[in-house]
Amino acid sequence: MTMLDTAPDDATPAEPDPHEQKQPLSERLIEVLAALAVPLGAVLAAFTIGAIMLLALGANPLKGYAALLEGAFGSWDALADTALKSMPLLLVGVGICIAFRAGVINIGGEGQIIVGAIMATVFALAMPDLPRVLLVPLVLIGGAIGGGIWGAIPGALKAYAGVSEILSTIMLNIVAAQFLSFLLQDLLIEEGAIRIQQTERLSANADLPLMPGGTRLHLGVLIAILVAIAGYVLLFRSALGVRLRAVGHNPHASRYAGMPVKRSIVQALAFSGACSGIAGAALVFGSESHRLIGEGGAAAFTQNAGFNGIVAALFGGLHPLYTIPASFFFGGMLTGGISLQRELQVPAALIVALNGVVVVFVVGSLRLRSKISAWSDARRRSQVAS
Repeated sequence: MTMLDTAPDDATPAEPDPHEQKQPLSERLIEVLAALAVPLGAVLAAFTIGAIMLLALGANPLKGYAALLEGAFGSWDALADTALKSMPLLLVGVGICIAFRAGVINIGGEGQIIVGAIMATVFALAMPDLPRVLLVPLVLIGGAIGGGIWGAIPGALKAYAGVSEILSTIMLNIVAAQFLSFLLQDLLIEEGAIRIQQTERLSANADLPLMPGGTRLHLGVLIAILVAIAGYVLLFRSALGVRLRAVGHNPHASRYAGMPVKRSIVQALAFSGACSGIAGAALVFGSESHRLIGEGGAAAFTQNAGFNGIVAALFGGLHPLYTIPASFFFGGMLTGGISLQRELQVPAALIVALNGVVVVFVVGSLRLRSKISAWSDARRRSQVAS
């Protein structure tokens, strides 16, 4: 089975079927309910396993899940924290959707976040006195450029040298992490008596503005949603998106039709990396410290968003718009998990295990979703033929 076997039906670049309008409303509702029921069922099954794990530790799962919901969605501050946690997941997830539709898998979100953050930081250090209205967009563009370049490298290796993008993106994650450590050892480190792996406090003109409401919520969350909308327009409302999806669906037929398959692969991974690069810029200039920090390792900076974003994209059916609520859900899992741990006094490893169980069930549900979609298509075609 190829990865395209699990792609939702709207990955097909063909024109809409004129008979689609004749589909009865009841059948359409069944399709929508099935599409919702499968991922929700996967989450419920995962939470059931999580409840068994909590019982094994002598904890009350109902009390724990109540604390999780309260910590993730129980107040405006909690909602703001959840939205902030979901922001990098959404940006990485949109990039995953773009790459997947073009038939490539991007597991390099971690490295692309890091390089995007480095590029954005360099822009801010080079032009600290620019007005805020210019510097904020500039650092975000810098993040997109850095992540895009880091994504285009495995794209070029895949297209022109036949190197597996899975291998190259994973290896480039390690390269980016070591590059960050190298820069913060000397070149970008803050001057002072104590040598901590961090830059100086970056220009206040580059700080992402806070949203109204008195919470920590900043403009980066709105930018992530706009990027998701732009990703949808790119994939499903543009000629370039038709070409990318055609290449992902059947590269051999696309090449026969005269489409630039190799260039499309590079473009898809560059777009994907650019989304992650914006996440890197937002993590730097939307943080409380407004510094690029390397203490604790690269994972401490990226918050593992490069990998969690993949799960959010899968949960969202590899559709940029559906990835928005999926990212918010997983952001809530990360935020509420802290409250669950505090309430029940369980090991932190249990929260990691619970998230892992959710991932397993969500990924495992993809096959069932594809079968339901195929059944619906076959039923509709048989009705049209008759």
